[in-house]
Amino acid sequence: MKKIFSAFLLLTFVLIFSQEKKPMFWNEIQEFKALDKKTPPPKNAILLVGSSSFTKWKNVSEYFPGKTIINRGFGGSRLTDLNYYADDLLNPYQPKQIIVYCGENDFADDANLRSDVVVDRFKMFYRKIREKFPHIEVDFISIKYSPSREKLWPQMKEANKKIAKFMKKEKNADYIDITKTMNDANGNVRKDLFVEDMLHITPEGYRLWTEVMNPYMK
Repeated sequence: MKKIFSAFLLLTFVLIFSQEKKPMFWNEIQEFKALDKKTPPPKNAILLVGSSSFTKWKNVSEYFPGKTIINRGFGGSRLTDLNYYADDLLNPYQPKQIIVYCGENDFADDANLRSDVVVDRFKMFYRKIREKFPHIEVDFISIKYSPSREKLWPQMKEANKKIAKFMKKEKNADYIDITKTMNDANGNVRKDLFVEDMLHITPEGYRLWTEVMNPYMK
């Protein structure tokens, strides 16, 4: 009986230890793999990659009728996570366009993070995209100014400015600025476009994003 109990404890310890060793967002990536196994991803789709602003856009295809969209946003992710899982996020697909929304959580994790660090993280992911897809359209949606993260706006604005400059120099690349559409007539961020957490956006917010994004969609 003691041997059985000891074996049970050992097995429990191994299982717990193995779970602890899994990197952050490992489960989310496995879910993507399961989805792709169940339903092979379509070719020549628009691939969305990034954090929770994409994750929570569950009905994104309804906003872009006639477009084939693969949504691979995973909530809480940072550009460091996109780089870590780059192979898993890119290799299974043959898209005609990739749109990235990420960077907000990088600043949220470290309030003292310099904008240059986030810009370099994006450039690294952009290079990974280009290694696999040299000629497709790649776009970056500007980091939104969530009211709950107002203290981080200065770094975010600087990062947006630098990423916009970088993307404008690249071929088959664009910077999609959703800043103005989320502001009121006085240039202030519209809090009514955010849900209670003042971080994630409402359906109306997504509708406004759609208006800005549509001209860039291939």
